[in-house]
Amino acid sequence: MAEREKVSAEAEVTTTELAAILGITARRVQQMAQDGTIIPVRRGYFQLGDAVQRYINFLSKPQVSEAEQKLETARKQSEAQLKLSKAQLAKMEVEELKGRLHRSEDVEAFTEDLIYTIRSALLSLPGRLSVDVAATSSPAEASECIRKEVHAIMRELSNYRYDPEKYAERVNERRNWGNAGRDYDEE
Repeated sequence: MAEREKVSAEAEVTTTELAAILGITARRVQQMAQDGTIIPVRRGYFQLGDAVQRYINFLSKPQVSEAEQKLETARKQSEAQLKLSKAQLAKMEVEELKGRLHRSEDVEAFTEDLIYTIRSALLSLPGRLSVDVAATSSPAEASECIRKEVHAIMRELSNYRYDPEKYAERVNERRNWGNAGRDYDEE
């Protein structure tokens, strides 16, 4: 009877022998050596125990395809972008509540109010001036009468000022806070 050779974890085996032990092709063993999954001790030879342990670790790790990695990377980037957007929105809401930031629709509404005020003043001008201008005796007097009335309208409009409280009221109305916020503040 032939004597059996003992195999130890330190034994060195060839690429072909390791492939037979692991149940894979020799080419696959070479690929795994190239990508660093298993480490050769020298060209074409591997330490049996180390190579088997590395192969087991390789198999126990979940294999993720390149497409799955790209998808996961894209998902993480999207989550980060979403969190950043939410943080920016929250910061803008705080700034709005503090009165340091105004929504374009609020600015538009107040600008529209100002334009309607100017429009009303200008449209009332003929009615306000008709009797006075008719009573003048010269074009120079009529011109002076019109100039004084235009200056009066301009003085009236120059008193139009930014009022943060009006913006705050508009924000509260838009958010439907109305009296609920005031009741809390007064307590």
